[in-house]
Amino acid sequence: MIDTICHRLTLYAQLTRLNRPIGWLLVFWPTLWGLWLAADGKPPVHLVIIYSVGAIAMRSAGCVINDYADRNFDGHVERTKDRVLATGKVSVKEAWAVFAALVLLAFILVLFTNTLTLYLAFGGLALACSYPFMKRYTHLPQVVLGAAFAWGIPMAFASVQGEVPEQAWLIYFTVVLWTIVYDTFYAMVDRDDDLRIGIKSTAVLFGDQDRVITASLQVLVVLGLLLMGSRFELNGLYYIGVAVAAGLFVYQQRLIRYRQRGPCFSAFLNNNWVGVAVFTGIIAGLIKW
Repeated sequence: MIDTICHRLTLYAQLTRLNRPIGWLLVFWPTLWGLWLAADGKPPVHLVIIYSVGAIAMRSAGCVINDYADRNFDGHVERTKDRVLATGKVSVKEAWAVFAALVLLAFILVLFTNTLTLYLAFGGLALACSYPFMKRYTHLPQVVLGAAFAWGIPMAFASVQGEVPEQAWLIYFTVVLWTIVYDTFYAMVDRDDDLRIGIKSTAVLFGDQDRVITASLQVLVVLGLLLMGSRFELNGLYYIGVAVAAGLFVYQQRLIRYRQRGPCFSAFLNNNWVGVAVFTGIIAGLIKW
């Protein structure tokens, strides 16, 4: 009995990617950027807990709905052929039950914030659920993913300030651009398979111009980060974090130069350190001398 339960939980962890934390970390870091900037470096502890757990819950829920949408395609893609829904190790009913439990957890967490944050949470859920289906209809699903991954930023401002000020949207759109970049790297891993089975992505859309376009978007991300420093009156230490992030972007371009699956995936993973660098810069930049 215990062995069976442990086995099912292991499969659910694979379904939700809890065994691969990079996904929720890429939601977690920009949400913390917004939370720290909204609270001027002193966010309430309960909000830090809510948004930390919420980032994991919603990213996990997004993985479930993504695998449900792709369950008939994943078996034809090298990277995803062993996913538990594609192989039948987890049933569709089980997947929906896990999804419902995760959304319920996120909803309970939001109840400890305020009304505006609650309203915004429904928008975040809509974005998370719509993303997996966008690759059927548009070559820009990464834009929708960026909108979903960055949604914690206006929610964080709403929770702390009771409103979403103009400068919050500067962070939001900077993170959307950043997400488009790293998810394009991710999509480059699957590009050959996606072309064969008809899945759309920015990697397919950009084609041979993928390096030029992603590098240009990374320049815009750096400019957005610099504007954030000015708008939030961060001290000079913040810009060290931005410089580190810019250096990591250069490294990522070097990784993808031959468009090989492994290095492209490494470039995607490397963006965790971009999130760390900017968050560290924000903490330092908010120090009052």
